[in-house]
Amino acid sequence: MALLINDECTACDACRPVCPNEAISAASPIYLIDPFKCTECVGAEDEPQCQLVCPVADCVVPNPDFTETREQLLEKYRARQS
Repeated sequence: MALLINDECTACDACRPVCPNEAISAASPIYLIDPFKCTECVGAEDEPQCQLVCPVADCVVPNPDFTETREQLLEKYRARQS
């Protein structure tokens, strides 16, 4: 499942540089996660880095419109690395 950034975002830019898939971009007024690029860091890290660095609790949450298994996320990650 891809992640999304909700309205609690403060646009602090902590999440964008840590995304291994470059799935996060600045938008107005909040940052956005591209669900077609987001792998929840599967393949690159043990847990989603954007959630770890975000100073706002529960700002980065699962995107209910993009449900994927760990295997699908890994496949997406590997495809982006090719």
